[in-house]
Amino acid sequence: MNKYKKLTPEEEAVIVGKGTEAPFTGKLLDEKRSGTYVCKRCGAALYRSEDKFDSGCGWPSFDDEIEGAVRRVPDADGYRVEIICANCHAHLGHVFEGEGFTSKDTRHCVNSISMEFIPDSAKELCRAYFASGCFWGTEYFFSKKEGVKRTAVGFMGGTLEHPSYEDVCTGTTGHLECVEVEYDPTKVSYEELVRLFFETHDFTQPDGQGPDIGSQYLSAIFCSDKAEEETGKKYLEILKEKGYKPATTLRKASKFWKAEEYHQGYYDRKGTTPYCHGYKKIF
Repeated sequence: MNKYKKLTPEEEAVIVGKGTEAPFTGKLLDEKRSGTYVCKRCGAALYRSEDKFDSGCGWPSFDDEIEGAVRRVPDADGYRVEIICANCHAHLGHVFEGEGFTSKDTRHCVNSISMEFIPDSAKELCRAYFASGCFWGTEYFFSKKEGVKRTAVGFMGGTLEHPSYEDVCTGTTGHLECVEVEYDPTKVSYEELVRLFFETHDFTQPDGQGPDIGSQYLSAIFCSDKAEEETGKKYLEILKEKGYKPATTLRKASKFWKAEEYHQGYYDRKGTTPYCHGYKKIF
C-alpha cells in the first residue's frame, strides 16, 4: 500500500475532494525562486520553475509539466479538463489551451495547496528551531523523525552571549531551551516538523512544560523567514479551531547557542525516554 502524507482538512478538501482554493490566496502564487514543485500528498515532482508564468488568474500557472507527472481527465460536464498527479491521483487543478499566454499555448492552473515547492538551494540541508520545555525531550522526538539528519540542544531568544546552562536556569537571560533541527527538505517538510512539535508537548501550558516551570521552558517556534512564520500561524489557527488554547508563541530566530556537550543526545545516551514529553496524535 502506498504511504501518502497526512493532509490537513483544508488540503484534503482540495486534493481529495477536488475543491478549489480562493484566487490570490495561495502561498506559491508569487514564488519566483528556481526549483521544483512537487505533489503535496506523495512528493512526486510535477513542475519546474522555468515553466511557471504569471497569467494574472490568481493561481500558479505553468505552460508545461515534467514528462509523465501529470494526467489529464475530462470533467464530467465536458467543459474543462482536470489535471491530477499521475502517481497518487491528487487533484491539482485544470488545464486550458488556446489562451495565448506563452508560445506553448497551454496553462496548467494549479492550486498552491496541492503542491510544495523545493528550491534548488534545498539540495543542502535546512535548519529549524523549536522550544517545547526541557530540550532533552524536544530533541528526543525530532531526532527520531525520518528526514532529520542532525539535532542539537541549546539556547535562543535572549540577550546574553555564550550562555551556560546555569545562566539560563536563572530565568534572567531571556533565552529558551531550544533544539536546532537539521533536515533534508526532500525527505521531510517544515510543516511535518511543526506538526511533530505540537504533537509531542503540551502547547497549552503557559508557564513551562510539565514540572519544569520557568521562562526558559516556554513553548515557541523560532521562525527564520516569512514562510516559516506563516506555517506557524496556520497551525495555531488549526489548533484553535480544534478547541485548543495554544500558549505557543512565534518568535524571530536569532543566534543559536549550543549547550554543553553533556546535554546533547541526553536520552539516547542514558537509554531512557522523556519524562515530560510524549506523542499525542492531533492532526
